[in-house]
Amino acid sequence: MKQVNNIKIHSVKYNFLMNIILKMSSFIFPLITFPYISRVLGPAGNGKVAFATSVVYYFSIFAALGIPTYGIRKCAQCRDDKQKLAKTVHELLILGSILTVIAYIVLVICIFAIPKLRDNANIIFITSATLILTNVGVEWFYQAIEQYDYITIRNLLFKFISIILMFIFVKQPEDYVIYAGIQVIGTVGSNILNLIKLRKYIPVKIDGKYNLKQHLKPSMMFFLMTIAATIYTNLDTVMLGFMENSIQVGYYNAAVKMKNILTSVVSALGAVLLPRVSYYIEKGMYEEYRKTLNKSIKVVLLISLPLMLYCMIEARDVLLFLSGKQYLPALSAMVVIMPTILLIGISNVTGMQILVPLGLEKYTIISTVIGAIVDVILNSLLIPQYGAMGAAVGTLIAEVSVLIVQIYFLRKIKYVNIINKDWIKIILATMIALIGMRVIDKIVFIDIVLLRLFYTSAIFFGIYILALIVLKEEIVQEQGISIIKKSFFKDKEE
Repeated sequence: MKQVNNIKIHSVKYNFLMNIILKMSSFIFPLITFPYISRVLGPAGNGKVAFATSVVYYFSIFAALGIPTYGIRKCAQCRDDKQKLAKTVHELLILGSILTVIAYIVLVICIFAIPKLRDNANIIFITSATLILTNVGVEWFYQAIEQYDYITIRNLLFKFISIILMFIFVKQPEDYVIYAGIQVIGTVGSNILNLIKLRKYIPVKIDGKYNLKQHLKPSMMFFLMTIAATIYTNLDTVMLGFMENSIQVGYYNAAVKMKNILTSVVSALGAVLLPRVSYYIEKGMYEEYRKTLNKSIKVVLLISLPLMLYCMIEARDVLLFLSGKQYLPALSAMVVIMPTILLIGISNVTGMQILVPLGLEKYTIISTVIGAIVDVILNSLLIPQYGAMGAAVGTLIAEVSVLIVQIYFLRKIKYVNIINKDWIKIILATMIALIGMRVIDKIVFIDIVLLRLFYTSAIFFGIYILALIVLKEEIVQEQGISIIKKSFFKDKEE
């Protein structure tokens, strides 16, 4: 750990651990809440909340204008200069506030002008609180200075509060409006603390004039990238809401719930590494950059491939546990959507850890625009006939398109090899675990869904880790040796 301008900068390993804890909370908390919410609200109520959240998310993107990602890179590059860092934070906060006001005005106009939105006005207005809380939260600043321990503790606290509120106040299908408000508290309510704590790092007043214009072009690039990506990740829910009904939205939300949870875990490393690799590029530390990226790609594959395959094989039990029997029509959509865990994990590396830090975000924008076009076309063709299943197919093919385009643009970059021979060990270990689980599962049968999930996951991931050790996979070996050394020296000291 080192200090820069009285800011403690932890190691990548520590930050990754903190972010994994944060992302795991995004995994664990929905496992606690979604089974309850899906049963209490039913597909219709659940679908209404998902529809409102998706609509408001588009306005949140406009209000942010790419600042959440641009702010991380910009602040990470100037964190050694206290004066420049303070001015940058002020300028981005002011710019975001102006855009938030504009976004709110447009949202109100749309609600009164579009019948479908007007019918859901109450829940949309409640969900729209995320517009303000996202802007004042300056989460990008804390990520740029790598304060992941603070981010993690703060988020866990508010998630606990939201769970308590949910079990107290959400008791029947009509409580979906209350649930929408509690969801806002759990996801962005903690951002209020960010603004209060900001004075510790950034002075309230600074000398000199603000220059908001300098941030417009680069943040606009990130905005275009974000809006294009959101089209094919969120538009499926919105299009289902307009073209079908709340029940189909509810089915689809159940189908993608586990995918969204696991994707957040897989992408945890990317969020941690963006400020670090941006710093390496700014300082010309290309060898450190290359080593970090090569390891990042292997970690993504280590995590995403087994998670994807396990959830595809055990999709029925996962869906029954999360949502209940009334959501079983979403089973096929869930199986189809699961490969996106791996696709998003790899494209997160190729886009956010390679193209963006190198200043090549225009190629990321091109890839996401192509993915968005593919998704809109396929959704338009498939949703009317296949509903939630059609939306899942559109999203899967869109993610494939994004990754193919990004790999095409990366072919001339020398810093990192996307495909590595160590992939063979990871793929082989996953296949061994899959076969082992299926063989044992044929011998021992457990009828209770929750116990079956514990049993099959313990067998699958236990065999997977053992296979990686036997195959001498590099990262697993390094971590194993590190743990043994720490334990040995700790015992010696004691």
